[in-house]
Amino acid sequence: MHLENLVSMANQIGTFFSAYPDRQEALDGIATNIHKFWEPRMRLRLIEAVTTGQAPELMPLVSDAVQTHQAKLRPLASLS
Repeated sequence: MHLENLVSMANQIGTFFSAYPDRQEALDGIATNIHKFWEPRMRLRLIEAVTTGQAPELMPLVSDAVQTHQAKLRPLASLS
């Protein structure tokens, strides 16, 4: 999947959770949603894009969620 699509999908999730009054709850919700419903390769690509600065269009809330919950989002095994 192209990075632009991943960013768009992640931002849609972020838009939903941005309405939460508790920021930590929003970060947790974003990470949980991505962990539950995204394929491991998609999660890994998003993590790589955030850590290397390749996703400037990503909402700050989503970027923070990915950075904060990187261990939760990272696949258990390295993918080839």
